Amino acid sequence: MTRSIAELFAEYHGSLVRVLYRRTGDRDRAEDLAQEVFARAVVAPPRNPRPWLFAVALNLVREDGRKSVRQGRRLELYRAERDEPHPGPDEVLAQGDRAARVREALSQLNERDREALLLKAEGFNYDEIATTLGLAKGAIGTTLARARRRFVDAYRAGEGQEGSSYATSR
Repeated sequence: MTRSIAELFAEYHGSLVRVLYRRTGDRDRAEDLAQEVFARAVVAPPRNPRPWLFAVALNLVREDGRKSVRQGRRLELYRAERDEPHPGPDEVLAQGDRAARVREALSQLNERDREALLLKAEGFNYDEIATTLGLAKGAIGTTLARARRRFVDAYRAGEGQEGSSYATSR
C-alpha cells in the first residue's frame, strides 16, 4: 500500500529534520534539506519510504558539504588573488620550474597512483576514489601512501637533475 506524501510528511518530517540538524548543526538548513527530500519523494514516490527518505537526506547533506568546501576554496582563492601582490618575474620563473618538476614527477608514477593522487588533491574522499578507480575502499589508504612516497622520491630526484638533462628536456 502506497502512502501519500502528506502521510509520509506527518510520520517522518520531525525525525528527518532532527537527523539533518545533527548532521548540519543548522536548523534552517535542516528544514531546507528536509523539504528537498520530500520534493524528491513527490517526483519519485518511494516503495520503502523510511530508508529511502533518510538515504536521500544523508546524500543531500554530503552533497551540501561538498558544495560548502568548494565554495570555501573559491573564496580562499579569491582572497588570495586580491590580497597578494603579483609575483615578480623571478617568482614566476620559479613557479614554472616547480610546476614542471611536479608534472615530471607525476609522469614517473603508474596510472593508478597518479590518478589516486590527483583525485585526492581534487577533494575526493576514499569512497569516491575507490569507486572512480574500481578499487576496494580498504586499498585506497595504502595506494595513496605508496603514491605519495613515489611522488616525493621522483620529485626529489628531479631536483637533483636540474642542471642535467632534466633541465634541458623542458
